[in-house]
Amino acid sequence: MAQPADERGRTGLRRTLTFRDLVVYGLLFIAPMAPVGVFGTLDAKSHGAVALVYVVATVAMAFTAFSYAQMVRVAPQAGSVYTYARVGLGEGPGFVAGWMAMLDYLLIPAVAYLFSGIAMNALVPEVSRWVWTAVAVVVTTGLNLWGVRAAARVGFLVLAMEIAVLLVFVASAVFALAEKGTRRDWLSPLTGDGGLTTGAVFAAVSVAVLSYLGFDAIAAFAEESAGGSARVARAVMTCLAVAGVLFVAQTYLAALLAPMTPAELTADPAAQGSAFYDTVDAATGAWLHDLVAASKAIGAAFAALAGQAAAGRLLFAMARDRRLPAPLAKVDSGSGVPRPALLGAAVVTLVAAVWAARRDDGLDRLVSVVNVGALVAFALLHLSVIGWFAVRKRGGPASPVRHVVVPLLGLAVVIAVVVKAAATAQIVGGVWLAVGLGVLITQRFRGRAAGTG
Repeated sequence: MAQPADERGRTGLRRTLTFRDLVVYGLLFIAPMAPVGVFGTLDAKSHGAVALVYVVATVAMAFTAFSYAQMVRVAPQAGSVYTYARVGLGEGPGFVAGWMAMLDYLLIPAVAYLFSGIAMNALVPEVSRWVWTAVAVVVTTGLNLWGVRAAARVGFLVLAMEIAVLLVFVASAVFALAEKGTRRDWLSPLTGDGGLTTGAVFAAVSVAVLSYLGFDAIAAFAEESAGGSARVARAVMTCLAVAGVLFVAQTYLAALLAPMTPAELTADPAAQGSAFYDTVDAATGAWLHDLVAASKAIGAAFAALAGQAAAGRLLFAMARDRRLPAPLAKVDSGSGVPRPALLGAAVVTLVAAVWAARRDDGLDRLVSVVNVGALVAFALLHLSVIGWFAVRKRGGPASPVRHVVVPLLGLAVVIAVVVKAAATAQIVGGVWLAVGLGVLITQRFRGRAAGTG
């Protein structure tokens, strides 16, 4: 059933994904209601300018999306940032980019599965949350193994459900505003509650950009896009724009209805995590609270599905280039998916998610270490654009704005977010990077010893 690599060490993935499929994968991974969990934190940090935070964050992440759009045209292959850094900077930086992205692609799905398990355990407490977590992994892995188009079709239905719930929230919020009025000034979500502080807004932006992680997964399906690299590039930009509109709209309405002020949230950090749900309860009642919670439970599992699919493509691409064990580069002849790579990603994610689900502090431990891997990979992505177009002068004349200024702005955003990251995340990211460098050095030593390096 497995299709071996040919003499160039490459295997083929089927071009079956439409533009809609690509956007669905990106939005599933991001999740349309991603701000729900961090709304209170951002409201407190920004002094009430939470909608402005997402406006700025969307613009900030647009630099990264633009760099993806540039490089997917250069290297329309599976592997995403690993492939781009490899062609733009060289084999070593490419491996580092892939290695760091691997940390993100394996752990973010684990967090999403755990969110799903926690939510389902709240609805059916008789079943332990680790059991629900494991069930979510098994079901979504089965869908991914079924085939990329089949998973995209089911994902579209789940995404439609999530957006429908979001629209119900928007309609209910508008009705509540018309009936009861606002608790804050109409412009406060954009100007702050009591004044705008630039430092506070940018401190919140460093957290808000993490809500967007996942749109980049679209690039991992470049070899499976029926419309080629141009369609993938358009899907990346479209996904980010749609997510930005959804994030700004929901946080703007929630801020107007929030029962607690930003100052009160700052004084009571424990209330920040449930601030969005408390707002829904106060404005519309418990029924919408339960609807949003159920949507988040299902949506989280399918966000993990998209992440697991992207992780499988990354492992596949690195194995195809002999950077990971060769069996991971095999493609199933029936479904057309990289089955061994998907199963490998699923096993790692399952172990991490179930381990965290069985611990009281498991969620905190997982959340504290995700994202740094992706951010380091983003940094190498921006450098790849500069390396390919401006330094190596490939792909025609370099544009000072598109190929130098925009990547440098994106790099500055990424560095700022990494600096603001939790100390635990920085430590884990540093250790993972050190291990990756050790693997790279070992591979080069063995290559030279064999006469191939």
